[in-house]
Amino acid sequence: MSGITFDFMEQYIKGLIPDEEGKFKEIVDFAKENGVPIVQKETGKFLEVITGIIRPKKILELGTAIGYSAMLMYESAGTEPEITTIERSEEMISIAKANLQKYDLSDKITIVQGDCLEELEKLDDKFDMIFMDAGKGHYNHFLPECLRLLSDNGVIVADNVLFRGMVASDELVARRKITIVKRMRSYLDMVSNDDKLVTTVIPMGDGIAVTRRR
Repeated sequence: MSGITFDFMEQYIKGLIPDEEGKFKEIVDFAKENGVPIVQKETGKFLEVITGIIRPKKILELGTAIGYSAMLMYESAGTEPEITTIERSEEMISIAKANLQKYDLSDKITIVQGDCLEELEKLDDKFDMIFMDAGKGHYNHFLPECLRLLSDNGVIVADNVLFRGMVASDELVARRKITIVKRMRSYLDMVSNDDKLVTTVIPMGDGIAVTRRR
């Protein structure tokens, strides 16, 4: 369990969500069998809903993994959006590219290989939605660049912001995770206390923060 809410609540919410079918089932099954971290079931459903509401034409994702969330957002947007997704792992990129090619999405989802912060600094575009799901200890470093790249009415969705409950409770913090927890708290402070931003934190999955400009 994620550790950020009661187990019985988490099980109930997961039980409300139908299992994936078709291409998404294949990718989810592969992730489970090979220990590849992808968004949790309820987080995936949240992405479907919010992407369908925002209807973005351009999406930026930090953390591609095997392409699951990028494909999910593409299918849910209803706008055939252009998606740029950044990933440093050659192994993950190889699998993600194979998935995109298999489902004819290579021309819609562009994978950029490299360090997220370094690649963010190179971008000069505007995105209607930015999904953070990489480098949990660096969200606070990503934020200034993400705000620079965010369109006026855009939304930033950050996953794993409660990090197994550790961000909310010192009693849960594992010693080897102290730096990540401190930096994630810094990120949440930044987006919550900036008068130019409005943020809500949702105790779903591993914690989701949604931020937009006022």
